[in-house]
Amino acid sequence: MLTAGSQPPFRGARLVVVMGVAGCGKSTVGAELGHQIGAVYLDGDTFHPKSNIGKMEANVPLEDDDRWPWLDRIGSEMAGHGGQLIVGCSALKRAYRDRLRCACGEDITFIHLTASREVIADRMSERTGHFMPLGLLDNQFDVLEPPMADERAISVDIDKPVSAIVGEIIERMGDEEDE
Repeated sequence: MLTAGSQPPFRGARLVVVMGVAGCGKSTVGAELGHQIGAVYLDGDTFHPKSNIGKMEANVPLEDDDRWPWLDRIGSEMAGHGGQLIVGCSALKRAYRDRLRCACGEDITFIHLTASREVIADRMSERTGHFMPLGLLDNQFDVLEPPMADERAISVDIDKPVSAIVGEIIERMGDEEDE
């Protein structure tokens, strides 16, 4: 197991976005991955304007026009960061991932956390203190465009313990570097 400050196995992946629908564990997995490889983790939710949070709290799905400034803020933060950075961000559509890449001006590796709607719903129903209600989960799945083969992305099933998810990500990112 790597410890904070260890040489990351994926040296070429300076910018990593842990993506997926609400409730998939982006924050938990991203923070633990950052800890394991010695990278900084930022939660993309902290970049939402209050108007976006208000809409989600009111069970109103965000539109693209709500998301563009949020994605630009995240991309700008990524561009300005000097070291290895992991960001938790839904990045549900290809256009959103393209926007992030454009805003930060360099390639991003996307870690797509996947699971069935039932697994995600169970997890969302157990969490407290988050502005995203379970009522928006169907919209999240409807909007989701999984990464395509031409994107630098790895999909990981989350129906296992966090340590196993992070271990698989580290292993698969190392495999990417070997190619």
